[in-house]
Amino acid sequence: MDIPFINPMEVLGKYFLSVEKPARYTGGEYGRLAKREADLYMAIAFPDLYEIGMSNQAFRILYNKLNAVGGISCDRAFAPAPDFEELLEKLKVPLYGLDTGIPLKHTDILGFTLGYELGITGVLTMLKSAGIPLHASDRTEDDPIVIMGGPCVSNPLPYSSFIDVFWIGEAEGGFFPLCTELRDMKKNGAPRRELLSRIAAHPSVWTRGKARAVRAIDREFSDRNPDAAVFPVPSMKVVQHHGSVEIMRGCPNGCRFCHAGIWYRPMRQKSAAVVKAEAEAFITQGGYREISLSSLSTGDYAGIGGLVSDLNRSYASRHISFQLPSLKVSSFSLPLLKSISEVRKSGLTFAVETPVDAWQFSINKDVCRENVIAIINEAKGQGFRGAKFYFMIGLPVGGFSASDDSSREEQEIVDFILEVSQRTGMHFSVNVGTFIPKPHTPYQWAVQLDEETATQKLNFIRSKLKPRGFKVGTHDPFVSVVEGIISRGDERVGELIIENAFARGCRLDAWTEYFSRDVWRSLIDDNNALVSEILSMKNSGEPLPWDCIDASVGTAFLRRELEKSETQELTSACTDNCTHPCGSCSSSGGIIQNIIQPDNQHQVMPEVPANSDSGNPETDGPEDTLCHRIVFSFSKRDEAVFLPHLGLVETFSMAFIRSGLPVTFTQGFNPLPRLDFAAPLAIGIQGDNEIASVDFTRSISPDIFAETLNKYLPKGIEISRAEYFAIPLGKKRYSAASLLWGFLYDDNSIIKASEEKQYRLNLAGSNDMFFGIRRRSVLAKSITNNNNGGEENHEDYFAAYGKLYPGTN
Repeated sequence: MDIPFINPMEVLGKYFLSVEKPARYTGGEYGRLAKREADLYMAIAFPDLYEIGMSNQAFRILYNKLNAVGGISCDRAFAPAPDFEELLEKLKVPLYGLDTGIPLKHTDILGFTLGYELGITGVLTMLKSAGIPLHASDRTEDDPIVIMGGPCVSNPLPYSSFIDVFWIGEAEGGFFPLCTELRDMKKNGAPRRELLSRIAAHPSVWTRGKARAVRAIDREFSDRNPDAAVFPVPSMKVVQHHGSVEIMRGCPNGCRFCHAGIWYRPMRQKSAAVVKAEAEAFITQGGYREISLSSLSTGDYAGIGGLVSDLNRSYASRHISFQLPSLKVSSFSLPLLKSISEVRKSGLTFAVETPVDAWQFSINKDVCRENVIAIINEAKGQGFRGAKFYFMIGLPVGGFSASDDSSREEQEIVDFILEVSQRTGMHFSVNVGTFIPKPHTPYQWAVQLDEETATQKLNFIRSKLKPRGFKVGTHDPFVSVVEGIISRGDERVGELIIENAFARGCRLDAWTEYFSRDVWRSLIDDNNALVSEILSMKNSGEPLPWDCIDASVGTAFLRRELEKSETQELTSACTDNCTHPCGSCSSSGGIIQNIIQPDNQHQVMPEVPANSDSGNPETDGPEDTLCHRIVFSFSKRDEAVFLPHLGLVETFSMAFIRSGLPVTFTQGFNPLPRLDFAAPLAIGIQGDNEIASVDFTRSISPDIFAETLNKYLPKGIEISRAEYFAIPLGKKRYSAASLLWGFLYDDNSIIKASEEKQYRLNLAGSNDMFFGIRRRSVLAKSITNNNNGGEENHEDYFAAYGKLYPGTN
């Protein structure tokens, strides 16, 4: 099959400046893995914008692991924003993969990962923009097989009109061997229908008409060798711009409201050695300065305090910080607070959920108010000045039901915050959402709080806390209603609501600015009987839409947990030999042994020596008296011309970390490489010889600098020249920006910096398009021979630095 690969720069380059953030659609990042020659072509599609999808851990795992399989090429694609969707349609260009430019319609398998219900309109947008029929029943041998996974497919029925097959559970639990088998089938000439039939036969795959699919579980999670999903490294800023090491999967705590806690059972841990190796990969291969140790409940990782201490000892001198995003209150400790605040302080977050101790027992949590107060007072001593609290309204606790709301949970939330604030002297951010009873949880039979009641409660909380100086954020209760309808519905939701919402223009509905409230409201009103049926209380014995999915957690267990909730009885955390088996560790499923790491086993990675070349700001001997500066020129071409200036700064900063060059860091809260650019370059303009400088902790050969750093820069950015200057202590250090005089453009025009903006506008014309304009070089102020910084027109930057610091290079 001849694939008409798309070169975005050739086809769309001159149009990119007409859309917001064109770097979303250009590709060219460092560490791209997909290739144009393969036996099986796949693409992983994330149904939201680039900056969301590139932050998604599951997306990155799939991309890295599939591209590690010989003969498989797995590209990446993201939902287009409405302006880019319109541009593609206008130019009749199909949606494509960012690595190779493969049109998604020409892939063999197009896989979506759906992490939140409102992403479904993004799925339909991508199918439409790719030229793939929306309905699975309309697809032919010329279309890819469309498969979807992720936590939302624990109830696949609302999406089943649009998706050919669903992968149920964790991809590591069998998806990659299945893809290897499909590669071999395709290589031997198997048509689409045979590939589809083989996929549908897998026990962890569900498709319309199939009676049962069993959730796949990664039973080697604790034993696998280090395998960090590092690549590719985004060139533009994304929502979670840090490396993420998944240290634990699943959660031992059994919170009864938590869908993820059930869906990812049982709890499994990586060894400390594997965690450290994967953190090292994100730092040295990815260039990340912040590493998140992620899980559903990071504080439950055995020996977490020792692990964080060891990581800090190994990396603090390299200005690497570690975040613990999911700490339950009982896992906080003073040593742990000290560890996570050692390099830079992130905020404290308390997921209290419900404010009354007895209600805590109902949801199987134990966030004692006294413990919260003690932790905050300890944190203040470590320099923390703020904290965030999360609550939910509508939980089935405290006598709450469809007809009884005597609990006054909104008043209890206000009282909780006011008391904690009074006893700690700290003001907080408070975030409150509306609970959605999700499938496969003990509360799957519960009623969802109606929009009107939820609105009243949220307004009450805001009215009581905002005037007292608290920041209060609330999740829109109408959006919660829509999410509840999709997560708890059946095929009718897809056919009557989702498809019509998309047809009426709904796009990117997880974004407030894109959410089409009037359209969703109209469709809900038109289908009021169906909506009431979906959101109402269920009898624990009646069939549910998602009964076709075996989550490996028994219904009998869920019923027992619901009964315990009503009697406010706690269930102990999961252990290898628990007395309350749920089914995920049954003999038929294979019991997974958690790796419990004693604290004395955490000394695995030695500390980085103080004289290491890895960026330690300390130096030895007489070099301490010098500033070791490299001045360099670089080009910014091809895809890189659409990279904004802040993205360029971050690209170079991360490349320095990857390279291991001994760069000097700034001081303060968020240390950064001491990097200085002469002048920003407007998006869309090509630069042939842009100028920047960077300081190092010791002398370095300019040739080695350029050769080394070029290996770690993304496509379109390349260092062309570099010179070294040793600036003595006490001598003024001129920044590149302070020496700026002007620019040389492609038409040989020499333009002063103060006149450049108007010059560019004149070149661009009335359409204000800078694409195709080329800035040939950046010019410095001419330096007089007596080295007093005087100005005589302009000159080459390297000559100017040579006059300022003669005999030092």
